[in-house]
Order: sequence, then C-alpha cells, then structure tokens
Amino acid sequence: MTLDQGATLPPLNNGTDRRFSRPAWQGWPFNLISQTFLMQQRWWNAVATNMVGVLPQHRKHVEFATQQALDAFSPSNFIWTNPEVLARTFQTGGVNLWLGLQHMVEDSQKIWANVMPSGDNTSVVGRDVAITPGHVIFRNDLIELIQYKPLRETTHPEPVLIVPSWIMKYYILDLSPENSLIRYLLEQGYSVFVVSWKNPTAADANLGLEDYLNFGVMQALDAMEAIALKRKIHTVGYCLGGTLLAIAAAAMGRDDDRRLASVSLLAAETDFSEPGELALFIDDDQISALETDMSLRGYLDDTQMTAAFQILNARDLIWSRMVKEYLMGERLHVSDLMAWNADGTRLPCRMHSQTLRQLFLHNDLANNRYLVAGTPVKLTDIDCPIFCLGTERDQVAPWRSVHKLHQLTRAETTFVLTSGGHNVGIVNPPGVEGRSYHMLTRARDGSSLAPDAWLAAAPRYEGSWWPCWAEWLRNKSGETIKNLPMGVALDKAPGKYVLIK
Repeated sequence: MTLDQGATLPPLNNGTDRRFSRPAWQGWPFNLISQTFLMQQRWWNAVATNMVGVLPQHRKHVEFATQQALDAFSPSNFIWTNPEVLARTFQTGGVNLWLGLQHMVEDSQKIWANVMPSGDNTSVVGRDVAITPGHVIFRNDLIELIQYKPLRETTHPEPVLIVPSWIMKYYILDLSPENSLIRYLLEQGYSVFVVSWKNPTAADANLGLEDYLNFGVMQALDAMEAIALKRKIHTVGYCLGGTLLAIAAAAMGRDDDRRLASVSLLAAETDFSEPGELALFIDDDQISALETDMSLRGYLDDTQMTAAFQILNARDLIWSRMVKEYLMGERLHVSDLMAWNADGTRLPCRMHSQTLRQLFLHNDLANNRYLVAGTPVKLTDIDCPIFCLGTERDQVAPWRSVHKLHQLTRAETTFVLTSGGHNVGIVNPPGVEGRSYHMLTRARDGSSLAPDAWLAAAPRYEGSWWPCWAEWLRNKSGETIKNLPMGVALDKAPGKYVLIK
C-alpha cells in the first residue's frame, strides 16, 4: 500500500472549520495548535484517499476510519488545547468541569435506563409537537392515516398525501407550529393527509416491503379517494418514504392508475449505486450478520440505527455535544427537532433485510428489477410531474445520488438543492437566516445534466425552499373550491401509533 505520487493535498479549512472558527482560536498558541492539526488532517486524508493497490470499497473504509480517528483527536475535544474550555475553567474556578461530570453521570444513567440522554427539556408529542388539529380517519395494522382540519375557507381540489420514512416518526413534518411543514401546507390552502407508521414489534417480523407498499401507500390512497371524490392527489415522500412512493408511482403508471397529480420526493434516493458513507455498513457479510441479530428479536432496534447515524456525523452529533456539555458544563436546550431525533423507531426483520439487499446492495429499482405484484417496475412509467429535493450536507441521501433520478425517469422534473442536511434541510421554514437553494426544471423527455454541471447552471435563491415548492404545487393544482369533507374520526391527531415506544 503506497500513496499515489500524483496526489494533491486539499487546502486547509482556514476559517471554515467550525471547531476553530471562534476568535479564541486565533491567538497563540492555539492558532498554531489548530493549524498544525488541520495540516495533519489534510495529510492523513490525502494518504487515505490516494492509496494505490487497494480495492475502492476498502479504500472507503480506510477513509472513513481515518476521519473518525481525526475527529476524535481534534484539539477542540481536550481541556488543555481548547482555549474556550480553558477560559471557562478559569472564569468559573473549575465549576464547569464539575457540572460536566454531573452531566456525564446523568447521561450514563439514562442510557442504561433506555431514556433519552442530554438536554434541559423534552418536547411531548401531542402537547409541544404534532399539535396541528386533525384526526385519524383510517387505521390498519401498519398505518394510521391522519387528515388535518383546513386552515382556510377554500382549498385546492387536489389533496396532499405525505408518506414519511418508516425509520422515523412522521411528526418531523409537524414539529412546533413554526417548524411544521404540514401546517405550512394547510396555510397555503391545501387539504393535507399524512401516513403515520406503526412502530413494529416482534409480532411484525414478517412484514415485507410489499406490505409497506400495499398496506401503507396504496391503502392510504384508497382511503383518501372516498373523501377526495376521485380527484387527483399530490403525493410527497420523505427519505425512504420517497423511495417507496417512487415505486408506487411507477407501479401505478405501469398499471394505468391515473390518480396522482404530482410526486414530490424529499431527500429520497431511487438509485443506490452511490449512497454515500452508508455504503460502508452495507455488504453481504454485514447484512448477514445483521439478519442473524434481527432474527433473534424480529426487528432492528432503534438504538442500532441511531448509533449508525451518529457515527456518520460524529463531529456534530458526538464530539461537539460532548465538548459543550462535559467540558463547558452547559446543558444543551433540546429543540423540537432534537427531541424528535431521540424518538426512535424499530424496523421489521424481513422488511429491513429486503431494503438493504434489494435497494441498497443490488440496486434493483434503478436497474428495473424491483418487483411489484410479481412484475418489474420502471421509473420511466411515472407519468406525472416530479419535484425532487436534495440537501447539500446530506450524509444519508447524498444529493448527487438523489439527482440520479434524472437518468431514471422521462417525467418533467424540477430539482432543488437546498442548504442544510438530511433533517435541517427539510425542516426549513421561511424567515430563517442563512438558508438558500438552487432550482432548475427539466422538461418531459428532456436531456439532463450531470450533478456538477446542474449545480453550475441552476440559479441560486436566498431563503427557504418551502415557498417555491408551494408555488410549484399551485401551478399543478386547480382553482380553489369548498373544503373537502372530513372523514370519520377514529381518534384525534396525532393518533395512537406515533406514541408507541
């Protein structure tokens, strides 16, 4: 194993690495410490990236492990090499370290008790988050379908169905009122429905991906059809919910089912050939080991998935938090998004295995091998307009991977790239400073650009992408009419399934 002699070193992250961006890091000797670390980081990253004689998959493992080690040994993580921690220690006489020790003990106790660690408060579902008025109008053994009460006297005739991922609780799209995408859609004059997935138990071990398609997306559409009086439906899918929605839309196009007015895919991959760092956890051996573990319980525990996502973004989700709480002695305020992130879900054994093997490992959907009702589906069969969103710092669904949808469909496709990551990029209400997005539309059957060429060509806009999406939906909708009737209420929103721990 050697370093490629033609390798070039990337530039230092002067002023852009948030760990060393504060003024305290600009004075001696901490400027020397931080710059020395960044130079070492640059060198090690170059070694890991430019190795010759190593298989690409193994090189990626080395790159990932190298970055994890570098993040762990950053001078910002230690008392004597972090000027902000030193200043706080001198100011408080070491009280910050005493408080940090207490926080560490408290968090350890909570982890052992399987309680969310950290924070000075917790948002309660149905009291602080997921409080948009509505009720459950349909329930089966897998989903509850929530219909929300309109906020305007008239609405567009096409209702909106939201399909979130089953690896998350749906209320990421209905956090506190100022952060609720669902409430925003209601304010824009849309009738809104959302799928709330059941948190599975061992009894649900044999649920498969086709069950999630049939008893999730398709039965939700059927339940809406009676209320919407056969009007076309705008559909929205987030993360793997978007992948499942794309599968449903392709199957519906194949089968001449014309109920969809549009498809919006938010941070959702359809081609998994380059799924980013998640690929490091997905190969035959690792999936087999995971299947053995899941077979003992019937599901994937939420703590396993949470740990994987934290490792993918360890710098922000692990090390920066530890510095703040254990060295600075400050308890983080738990935002609505942080509280949601700690509200984990389980995954049925069969469904999760199929997702990993058919979608991630074998990439069956992009290669026209994914079967629905025994017949392959093709994304070229989607016959309604598509709004596709990627986020700049997404480590779960990298935007260049999301962008590959252009190669898989002939439909008119509006692609948007927004600032933020997999969650913050979606929870992106208007009025927040520092937000921006790029947007470009490809006509039906038009040619598509490679991701970097697309980025160079797509105009940049300041602000949230929510208003541009609402305008896009408005252009695909009819004139407003009297509100749709509310379905028969089985329960008040947020329903029962979202509360299952």
